[in-house]
Amino acid sequence: MKPLDVRAWPKLVRPGSRVFIGSTAACPHALVASMLKCREQLKDIELVHIFVLGGSPWAEEKYHDTFKVNCFFLSTGTRESVNAGWSDYTPSFLSDVPALFKEAILPLDVALIQVSPPDEMGFCSLGVSVDVISAAVQSARCVIAQVNPRMPRTMGESFLHSDEIDYYLEAEADLPEWHPAPGNGEAGVIANYVAQLIEDGSTLQLGVGNIPDQVCRALYGHKHLGVHTEMFSDGVMHLMQAGVIDNSRKSINRGRTVSSFCIGTRALYDFVDGNPHIHFLPTELTNNITNIARNSQMVSINSAVEVDLTGQVAADSIRGRFYSGIGGMVDFMRGAALSEGGLPIIALPSTAEDGKTSRIMPRLSPGAGVVGSRADVHFVITEYGIATLRGRSIRERTLELIQIAHPKFRDDLLRFAREQCYVPPYQKLVSRPTREIGGVEFERVTLANEEYVLRPLHPSDERRLQEFFYSHTPETVQKRYGYNITSMTRERAHELVSVDQEKDLALGIFEIKGPRQRIHAVGRYYLDEDGEAAEIAFVVRETKRRHGMGGLLLRRMLEIGRKRGLSRLWAFVSRNNEPMIRLFYKNGGKSDGSKNDEDMRIIFNLQELKTEDSNAKHIQ
Repeated sequence: MKPLDVRAWPKLVRPGSRVFIGSTAACPHALVASMLKCREQLKDIELVHIFVLGGSPWAEEKYHDTFKVNCFFLSTGTRESVNAGWSDYTPSFLSDVPALFKEAILPLDVALIQVSPPDEMGFCSLGVSVDVISAAVQSARCVIAQVNPRMPRTMGESFLHSDEIDYYLEAEADLPEWHPAPGNGEAGVIANYVAQLIEDGSTLQLGVGNIPDQVCRALYGHKHLGVHTEMFSDGVMHLMQAGVIDNSRKSINRGRTVSSFCIGTRALYDFVDGNPHIHFLPTELTNNITNIARNSQMVSINSAVEVDLTGQVAADSIRGRFYSGIGGMVDFMRGAALSEGGLPIIALPSTAEDGKTSRIMPRLSPGAGVVGSRADVHFVITEYGIATLRGRSIRERTLELIQIAHPKFRDDLLRFAREQCYVPPYQKLVSRPTREIGGVEFERVTLANEEYVLRPLHPSDERRLQEFFYSHTPETVQKRYGYNITSMTRERAHELVSVDQEKDLALGIFEIKGPRQRIHAVGRYYLDEDGEAAEIAFVVRETKRRHGMGGLLLRRMLEIGRKRGLSRLWAFVSRNNEPMIRLFYKNGGKSDGSKNDEDMRIIFNLQELKTEDSNAKHIQ
């Protein structure tokens, strides 16, 4: 390792060279600035890099005659240049970038990197970014390093002996920082939905941005989480400090957080400095799909620009203009999909441009790049709920995605879906938010020591309701419907799940295991013509009776009816249905005295009742 003579740049960077620039917060800005000063002596240089933090001055117009930028991931400094045609964008899975260097598909002449000072054994650390830098160092003819005392010494496969560095420039500088945008209510609701899918003991991959940061804040009630990710952020640091992330149940690398780079505040950089519990590994290891899949319960959480009604995901471009890149999103989605109990999740706001456009699109915008295919994503989440796509037909996923779109766009989306025959002609009503349930239409409940979810029925529950109906005994059907029904057509099931939830009400208790959802109980009411009262009805799966499901549904409907200003709820109950009669009486129902040989009428006066508190946990 020799000191760099800045006059030697023309000899080191020969005409036509391809030069790699270090990534993220480890971009060697002082080193690059030194090279840029010699631009008049350099000719036809290609600069390649992934995402960099702290600006990309080499992409400015004044350098176009000397430098051609080729990036795998766009940032603020390169976005304008790429879309103006001055710079190049090479779409690539991040897991494949190291091979592009090592196999000389993109042979590197020079690698410009940033490292910590060498220790007494001569080893420097690549610090906050090992990612593709490791492969670049192994592949380049000449390695030039900015030695920065403020670069953390990270653990893992981050070490580089000084003998592997040809020239160095000592330059002390603060690392560029990234501060997440202040959280808003929308991102917080999305994060709460994401958190409901994550089980204790899961291993996480979190992308960069406001929503992943909010997801971290929503996970403080979880236990024994692990991390196998490409990017490590302040949010992950806080969860480690709180003991939520302890990596104790990971299938591989147990006890260690695995990452390839970190971006955040100075506090984060100090946290990773010498931390033996965090291992920084090269991208070819962290983003290897097989390695990702070896983590059981692997949860991949990424965002996107837009999603179409068939489940295609656009993430690297906006309206035909390149915006970011493919990065590691597909690597982790596919790795999570192959993991035992894994969950590939896309989380995004329902709208863009201050609510003017929908991110749930009839079809992707012209020029939008498909980063995630229809088969890649298992869940799409907005502030309006969770769309389950795995194993769902085009019809089913279309309905799932419409119901998580912003309400003002749902009618247009359904109209398009009918025109394209994605859904049958009888599908005419779109779901509306059930406001009285709260900010999140998703309530985890514990009944008889088992976990369930209580939520409104949606049009996409059509097949689930059919399966629920065909699980009933003839006796149950007779009690619920008053006569013997032998079939439940899709059209009839559609009518029962496509409820105007702003007027009537239909709630279900679901058993959810990943993308599998099974209905165990349904409670509903239909508004009377006078608009002041509603008739209620319940049905519970035979194997789940006496678990408290009917009581929970009744209490929720009484609460919602009161919030909507109804005066009473009522029901006709078979005189032989003693469990239901006891349940109604226990919750404040009274017989109005009218009886016949088979039924009795029970009324709940909502102005007099005080609904009992539930032991279930509310998600607000």
